[in-house]
Amino acid sequence: MRATYPYRFVPPANEVVNLHSLTKGAALTALAGGTALVLAACGSSSPSTSSSSSSSPSSSSVPTVSATSFTRDFSAMATLKPLAAMGKGSVGVILPDTVSSARYVEFDAPYLTKALETAGLTSSQFTVQNAQGSDATELSDAQADITKGATVLIMDPLDSGVGTSIEKYAASHGVAVIDYDRLTLGGSRKYYVSFNNVYVGTLLGQGLVSCVAAWHVAKPNVLVMYGAPTDNNATLFAQGYTAVMKPYFSSGKWVQVGKAAGTWDPPTAEAEFQGQYTAHKNINALLAPNDENAAPIIHYLQTQGIKAKTFPVTGQDATLIGLQNILSGYQCGTVYKPIYLEAQAAAALAMYARAGKTPPPALVNGSVMDTTAKVSVPSVLLKPEWVTPSNMNSTVIADNFVPASQLCTGAYKAECTAAGIMG
Repeated sequence: MRATYPYRFVPPANEVVNLHSLTKGAALTALAGGTALVLAACGSSSPSTSSSSSSSPSSSSVPTVSATSFTRDFSAMATLKPLAAMGKGSVGVILPDTVSSARYVEFDAPYLTKALETAGLTSSQFTVQNAQGSDATELSDAQADITKGATVLIMDPLDSGVGTSIEKYAASHGVAVIDYDRLTLGGSRKYYVSFNNVYVGTLLGQGLVSCVAAWHVAKPNVLVMYGAPTDNNATLFAQGYTAVMKPYFSSGKWVQVGKAAGTWDPPTAEAEFQGQYTAHKNINALLAPNDENAAPIIHYLQTQGIKAKTFPVTGQDATLIGLQNILSGYQCGTVYKPIYLEAQAAAALAMYARAGKTPPPALVNGSVMDTTAKVSVPSVLLKPEWVTPSNMNSTVIADNFVPASQLCTGAYKAECTAAGIMG
């Protein structure tokens, strides 16, 4: 059954460039990084984090920033303006889609725009595009950017297949590529920027453990769901939450029930869940990998008479609908990834690459293993947070990721007041 999602906003095809006018809330309800210590990196190998001590620039005129320099006011980006004058060519930003997560339109695009502009680039020196879920579009966007003079690409690949094609094409034209949020397995990118995706999964697993206890689920029969098998981030998330839950399953305290193939498409996730729930009526807890997939499943459970704080469900991305499900007791929590940190880190790397300068070790603070190419990728790795009613006000609300005026409407006013959130 394909559900209808009145809260999803889908922009026109291949919408581009300097998206100042986007409003938060147009797409923010049933969402997804997403992106890990869950590290956006290696299958079985754990990424290592290098020292965060500050480095000396190669020249007194080259500014330095660290992975911890970025704040919600984007002030660190202004210190990189000297790099704008040193650089050549333009920066092309290519985001993947509007289905797996509305974050790309609502946050990534405007934040990347703001970061590049604050660092000194003009609107003619960069573009921000969305491939609308099409591999062919993502590749053609990259080729067009390079034809128009891009010397750096910031790319979130739909999958590693198109990612490797783009990176091979870019390499043949002397263009540096920064993998953004997803690592291209088998690729040839110069840098990678993401949240620690294994740690994202760890937070999901720990969140479910806490919720099972807090909601007094005596005999947890857990369905474990996954993101798309073609997405390396989904693999890393699963690595994190599998490690957390394994001792509970092996000891017999929890029982793993059913099996799901994995998807980032919410209607498909709902159909997978309904099939498993019909076959296994004893399922009473769900590891869902993001808010977007969890939302229609929670709605389905409500139609089945499931009451609040009886059926733990996890999520990721701190979407509006996810936060409202948390406040109402149908979702345990959500992994929050402050996207303004990721956007600034990627833009900073692009500024160094465009200027032909090596970024400082304090910025490139870790590495991630490309398990297909068998190479260690220099990376900027950022830390996510687990959000529940107890810290919602100090995280997503303080960052204006979701405005309190949108969150605390109607039936959620009382829950917001109880959580110390004033809408």
